[in-house]
Amino acid sequence: MVAIHPVHQPGAPIDLLARCPDLLIVSILETLPKHDLCSVSRLNKRYHALADAVLYNTVQWLKPELHLIFSQSLSRRPRRGSAIEEVKLAYPASELTRLISDTLQPMNSVSQTISTMSNLKTLDIAVPVGLLQSIGNLFNGPFDLACLQSCTLFYQDEDDQYWDLQENIHIFTHPTLETLVIKRAKLDDRGFEPIERPHNTALKTLHLIECDINDDTLSDVLMFPEALKEFVLTQREEPEPELEESSSSIRDYMMALKEQCHSLETITIDFPMLASGRALALREFVNLKTLRLNWDYQLFGKSTKKPRLHSVGLPPELETLEFFNPLGTDEEVTDLLASTIQSLHITCRKMKELIVLVEETEIPKEVLEAIKSQSQLRLSVIGGEEDRDDPE
Repeated sequence: MVAIHPVHQPGAPIDLLARCPDLLIVSILETLPKHDLCSVSRLNKRYHALADAVLYNTVQWLKPELHLIFSQSLSRRPRRGSAIEEVKLAYPASELTRLISDTLQPMNSVSQTISTMSNLKTLDIAVPVGLLQSIGNLFNGPFDLACLQSCTLFYQDEDDQYWDLQENIHIFTHPTLETLVIKRAKLDDRGFEPIERPHNTALKTLHLIECDINDDTLSDVLMFPEALKEFVLTQREEPEPELEESSSSIRDYMMALKEQCHSLETITIDFPMLASGRALALREFVNLKTLRLNWDYQLFGKSTKKPRLHSVGLPPELETLEFFNPLGTDEEVTDLLASTIQSLHITCRKMKELIVLVEETEIPKEVLEAIKSQSQLRLSVIGGEEDRDDPE
């Protein structure tokens, strides 16, 4: 540890650290334990300011009392807000209920406190739904969080209902936000008013985890990122509560994603209920490298009594195709998958990995034979003994 001597008298040790530039001192302070850092902050005003930049860089509020206490601290020393780059709020509804019963109401203070953090880059919200509107105020007007790059939104409902994303929909208009993760939300067909619609946002990654999302509104939301790179949509095998806004067709969500077909590199749809009688047309996704789905029939379309009029169109740059569920549940689709693999050297030359799940049923033989015919294609098995390059 570097020795720091606050008092300089003739013959006394010199504070050599004081000669260093601020950035170097901050780098040194970042290596210190919190206790030592607090001691350094008491030496003089300069060290106090530099120590604040480290002490308050990341703040976690795991109880509602903590953000109330911190709010009071910021009101006394507002410059500390600019030192904070990462905030996490995570506490259960029972904590908030107890606090309100004690007549302390954090509802209005949350957004006011966060808005003072002018350099905030990461915001992670996992709090009771009672704070939905208060935090939503952060995104409804001129942006207080001008440096925000990553945001996670999850409002806990005591009955495990979906929270209304419409209350926070303006998060999609944030100009600097690059990564957005939304958990257990619903979004109906209202979307944006025409006058509200943003443009050229910086969003690169969008994860919708166990959400009930209207596909038309999703299409509207996806109009505005300049170049979305990664999209994830997940839902339980048996959603609870029942879905009201979601489509049952995987094609509807792929149509919504076409708003970003020029830039998407990874699409993950882990939504077992989705299906369609038609194959997916993905040739327009010119930069897509990784595609993950539940079932092979989500890609090729479920077999019906009607003749197939469309064949699957794989993305031209696709490198990895993964199925989360076993193959072979639809015999006609199995034949189509084998045929598609056999023609990869023509239709999808860059595809080099197929990832499949093996449980009680093995990989269909015709699929294994097709993989053998493509020397560039690696088969990775989940649930088997090991991944292998050449299927046996």
